[in-house]
Amino acid sequence: MATAPIIESDSLPYEVNQAPHHWDVTKADIYVEDRWHPIFKEMREQAPINKIEGSDFGSYWNVTTLKAIQHVEALPDIYSSSFEHGGITLIDDNALAEPIPEDQRVIMPMFIAMDRPKHTEERRVIAPAFTPGEMDRMAVDIRRRTAELLDSLPVGETFDWVDLVSIELTTQMLALLFDFPWEDRRKLTEWSDWAGDIELVRTEETRKARLAKMFEMGAYFQHLWEERKNRGEAPDLISRMIHSPMKDMSQFEYMGNLILLIVGGNDTTRNSMSGYAYGLHSFQDEREKLEKNPAFITNAVSEIIRWQTPLAHMRRTATQAHDLFGAPIKAGDKIGMWYLSANRDETVFENPDKLIVDRENARRHLAFGYGIHRCVGARLAELQIRILLEEMAARRLRPNVVAEPERVSGCFVHGYRKMDVELSRY
Repeated sequence: MATAPIIESDSLPYEVNQAPHHWDVTKADIYVEDRWHPIFKEMREQAPINKIEGSDFGSYWNVTTLKAIQHVEALPDIYSSSFEHGGITLIDDNALAEPIPEDQRVIMPMFIAMDRPKHTEERRVIAPAFTPGEMDRMAVDIRRRTAELLDSLPVGETFDWVDLVSIELTTQMLALLFDFPWEDRRKLTEWSDWAGDIELVRTEETRKARLAKMFEMGAYFQHLWEERKNRGEAPDLISRMIHSPMKDMSQFEYMGNLILLIVGGNDTTRNSMSGYAYGLHSFQDEREKLEKNPAFITNAVSEIIRWQTPLAHMRRTATQAHDLFGAPIKAGDKIGMWYLSANRDETVFENPDKLIVDRENARRHLAFGYGIHRCVGARLAELQIRILLEEMAARRLRPNVVAEPERVSGCFVHGYRKMDVELSRY
């Protein structure tokens, strides 16, 4: 393992390391085995900004503290999100063990992977679906569906919380946002799982299988577009795109934005709902505190999202040379903004590895990002999780995790595949 000496700057030390190195946190096994905590802690203490050379995903900078990530996010003209510079994940097509041939590369632009002004124009089309007024309108239906689901669950029997609760509630919500055929709503979950699994890019076989699923999704949504394009305006997301400048999108841009909305609306909320069950089971003193004080629920939602951090990282690409707290960033360098680490930053969050339902600064978390790319659906995610906690409290229901969960294998989506629980009453 080749390691360069730490280079001192006027602010923070940075370090350059040659892969393989234990600070190469793109390795999927770190997350599926849930052993990422001490690795990021070591980086925050020794070199909060450091570079990995020659990983499976190419060379990239780790940025691990909250202040530094906010700084990067606040400079979108210097740190690009655009698909034209590589997009929002640390994948590097050319650095893979099986590099992707040019004729097999399919780019599906989405507005989160765009820079201004295009990002602003497209985000403006979607944002009205998530205003406070829309949240008020949807809250009654979300509560009704949540209540019906909870009333259908077995008490005292083991079941998969991820499937019966987290996936079902978020998939129902997505189906309503798209006005998607109800009987086919689980297709949204399937497409989200394929789209969000960046490990699938590693081999030609899995890339082709993933692309086939994306084209299946595209064909289905193209049919919905054709059905609705001559209708009047409606609040669903497809109609919003039709009656906006986005109506002239290419097929691939349409698919890219669908992937963004499906993954953003499914994986993040779903994994936070699962994080609620696992986190409060792991810290039973905090679970008891919340059960005795339902007034903490709103704050607990922010704390659950912080503690879980359902997307581990986002990438930016430097468009020009820039000094980042002493680190000499060059044009073209990849920056990995590790939200997972920032939300455990000891200089911001006291006792950060513990889920504390009444944590005073829980809302400072970066799980939704920061700046112009902050998650457009953040309010809806918080609303769905809050209502779940409120309805669980109204029934005095408690999810008890009965076996260690099966986790997502990858460095992008940070979540759970399966979690066996048994409900009890308190």
